[in-house]
Amino acid sequence: MYPFVRLGVEMAVAGLSSPLPLDGTHVSHHVCWPWDIDLFGEMNNGRILTIFDLGRLPLAQRTGLFAALRRRGWSLTMAGATVRYRRRILPFRRVEMRSRCLGRDGRFVYLQQSMWRRGEALSSILYRGAVFSQKGIVPTDEVLTELGQPDWNPALPDWVTTWIAAEDTRPWPPDRG
Repeated sequence: MYPFVRLGVEMAVAGLSSPLPLDGTHVSHHVCWPWDIDLFGEMNNGRILTIFDLGRLPLAQRTGLFAALRRRGWSLTMAGATVRYRRRILPFRRVEMRSRCLGRDGRFVYLQQSMWRRGEALSSILYRGAVFSQKGIVPTDEVLTELGQPDWNPALPDWVTTWIAAEDTRPWPPDRG
């Protein structure tokens, strides 16, 4: 089940936190509970993706994106992600999550999130997201104008542009093999 209570707590904390610039880093802390683990006694890979939501959505709130979504009747959608799992997250262990927006192109916003414990990286995700309306994906120029920052357009890191180029070569729809 989706952790709505945990999300509610994180959104409440974000609501009490100071606003962030679009490229600011939202830092949050999370615990691996027994219901988060798989049969190997570590946080389930799918749950890690869900826990990343608990950093990404408060980031959207603190940057003003959620207010813009409400004003315009827009929503958020995931358009792609690549994840690296490098260290196990064990029950009752506390992790720090760092969430930040790296940049954008005409359709998508690119975010990086990572989980840490005692200075060691546990997992990381590169996330491609979009703002969505009943008409489809909202161009990022329109979203940034709504946020009052139409000129925000930092250069994406090379590793992100390489990922975008690789994704563009990936066939869609996939082979049904």
